[in-house]
Amino acid sequence: MAIWTEKFRPKTFSEVKGQQEIVRRVEAFVKQKNMPHLLFAGPAGIGKTTLSLVVARTLFGDEWRENFLELNASDERGIDVVRNKVKDFARTRALGNVPFKIIYLDECDALTKEAQQALRRTMENYTQTCRFILSCNYSSKIIDPIQSRCTIFRFKPLEQKDIIDIIDIISKKESLKIGGEAKKALFDVSGGDVRRLENVLQASAAISKDINNKLIYSIASYARPGEVKTILEHCVNNNFNEAKRLLLKTMLNYGLAGLDIIKQLQQAVWKLELDDRKKLEMSKACGEIEFRMIEGADEFIQLESLLATFILICQE
Repeated sequence: MAIWTEKFRPKTFSEVKGQQEIVRRVEAFVKQKNMPHLLFAGPAGIGKTTLSLVVARTLFGDEWRENFLELNASDERGIDVVRNKVKDFARTRALGNVPFKIIYLDECDALTKEAQQALRRTMENYTQTCRFILSCNYSSKIIDPIQSRCTIFRFKPLEQKDIIDIIDIISKKESLKIGGEAKKALFDVSGGDVRRLENVLQASAAISKDINNKLIYSIASYARPGEVKTILEHCVNNNFNEAKRLLLKTMLNYGLAGLDIIKQLQQAVWKLELDDRKKLEMSKACGEIEFRMIEGADEFIQLESLLATFILICQE
């Protein structure tokens, strides 16, 4: 069975969802068959690689594979990659009537500083025969000389209406039955990440064609929002034992790690009917406990400490 992230990848500009302004500007470059070096920055799974492939397909047609080099900098991040693979591809002319090739460098914020310094000269020297599309999660990790050579586009997570449009397209093609609550659950677990959305949806469809929110939460190892809210309500009502019992039960039922549940607790804090100052203190406590767990502290002890802190804040 095909992986849905590839099966449903958009092939044209009109199919790309959620980045309309960026798509419009990039499409204008492509129509002129002339574009600067591009830097795509933003979270994972929101269309950076997809848009790069659409650019290549639109420019080069059937010959796009011969004129498009894709490298993942997280696997090959040394200076030798820039000196050898990139330069060898960049120095030859493109096939067809487009005057340049395209090199797509994914996760380029993983490149070493030395490799980035070598890349800046390559971008400058081979401008006549090659354009670069750089993709990264954090543009601040790219050195300033490279940023100044590129037109920067900042991608954002997809909104709920765009995620629902994608769900509708997939459900129609795969003959799935997905209700309104299930769509909301898919948006919650994906967080605007289309790659995660499609993986969760494919795993759910392998179990049942009639997809509901309970199935989605279990597949995604994501606690149901109602259960997380109940945990916090026990804290508000000064019921530590019940809050602890339900927290441990939820973590075991869904196979959640401490870092998973703490993110959901932090999001749910802002939906409580409490004074805003108390919400700020509770959010601050989440940040402190998350840091301790990342540093290696026992997650169950830290989560119990967090619940106790919540109760003390609410009783002030």
